[in-house]
Amino acid sequence: MSDAPRPSAEQPVVFVKGRGAGSNRPSRYVKDEWDAAAEVEPAARRTEVTEREAKSILNRNQSPDLDFDLTLNPYQGCEHGCVYCFARPTHAYLNLSPGLDFETKLFAKVNAAAVLRRELSRKDFNPGIVALGAATDAYQPIDRKYALARQVLEVLAEFDVAVGITTKSALVTRDIDILAPMARKGLVRVHMSIPTLDHELSRRLDPRANSPTRRLEAIEELTRAGIPVAVYVAPVIPGLNEHEIEAILEACVERGATMGLYTLLRLPREVRDLFDEWLRRWYPERAAEVWRLIHRMHEGKDYDSRFGNRMVGTGSVAEALARRYDAAAARLGVTFPGRTLNTSLFNQRGAASSAQGNLF
Repeated sequence: MSDAPRPSAEQPVVFVKGRGAGSNRPSRYVKDEWDAAAEVEPAARRTEVTEREAKSILNRNQSPDLDFDLTLNPYQGCEHGCVYCFARPTHAYLNLSPGLDFETKLFAKVNAAAVLRRELSRKDFNPGIVALGAATDAYQPIDRKYALARQVLEVLAEFDVAVGITTKSALVTRDIDILAPMARKGLVRVHMSIPTLDHELSRRLDPRANSPTRRLEAIEELTRAGIPVAVYVAPVIPGLNEHEIEAILEACVERGATMGLYTLLRLPREVRDLFDEWLRRWYPERAAEVWRLIHRMHEGKDYDSRFGNRMVGTGSVAEALARRYDAAAARLGVTFPGRTLNTSLFNQRGAASSAQGNLF
């Protein structure tokens, strides 16, 4: 049984090229009726970036499912437009929609590097493993202009901080000159997210991300530079892309990836209805079967948020999927990345170059 309301017939859904969501579905904090007349025409939407001064930049990981200690996200919102993005509900805290607003109204923390330096310089601070891009992609298209990912990487490298980067952008190769020396110290790994090799499905799932082919090329470039790459098969959507698991692993290993992991589709809060809109727009003939399989993997629910279950699901269908992945990974020599980065080198020598370093 579904545990989330179905989309209302009164809510306009219009999918346009280059955008993932089909509506600006209101957030859970909006109690009034949705004013459709006030809705901006989706086709007329342009990406707007608001520059902000961050007060803090490192956030403590609260999930035992994840193998890192802190997260670092230079941007809020993401232009890639992945309809399934579990971070979409965070836009509700800004009084914005997790729908089109999330991918068109973006926020750049322009002082991210300075704040990071200050936080790393705190007395007796130990960052452990930092995840760059855990919520929104640090290498999304607007980073070509702002280069915040590069700026924070420079600081992380200066302090010898271990960092895991998750991205679906080949823009990460721009920073090979920083990443390669870090890799030689065991400080960095790139997790390249590839949920599908099908270009048509990719254009619909994550419309402004690089194509699967370009992401594979990026894996090859990173590998040639000595930077370890893990393939991140995510999200696995039963009845839609789960049949590609073996092919994705094979393609990535062929280009140099040595590690990998997968996660199931996650549908927290507003993401559930946005995904349902998307699924019924693009794959109406498969929608019922996709939902049936999702429910079988989550004990009859649309989503199970419990730690230990939310990433891989439960039940026979989820277990069969895990066996398939494990068999393919074993055959190809793909290992689980885990906490294999070097956290022993961290030091605060970077503070010496900061005029404020001795204040923390």
